[in-house]
Amino acid sequence: MSENTDNINLMVWDIHDTYPDLVEPLREGLSKVIDPEIGMNVLQLGLIRKVNIEDKITKIHMILTTPFCPYAPAMVEAVRKGAQEALNQPATVDLGMEPWDFSMMEDPAALDWGMYS
Repeated sequence: MSENTDNINLMVWDIHDTYPDLVEPLREGLSKVIDPEIGMNVLQLGLIRKVNIEDKITKIHMILTTPFCPYAPAMVEAVRKGAQEALNQPATVDLGMEPWDFSMMEDPAALDWGMYS
């Protein structure tokens, strides 16, 4: 086991290796999906944990900032639709229950509410 745990919360996007030309269009599409309670997009928050493409279907694994998010159905559908439109192919979203924390954010300092200092 590696002693380096700095990257333990990084997202795993298999398409970086398998379909690198699709990464930027997907990021653009998903960056439009905003968490209505926090006001940041799903990429900034690190909610999109895994992305791969199998049989011409984009498969996304995402989490939420809280398991009781009242916007969960709308956000999952917005992610599916955003990916589908960005890549012009079917997309599915599987919602994980693993807990979210600030270290999963692209820039954890961006969420400085002053509540945790």
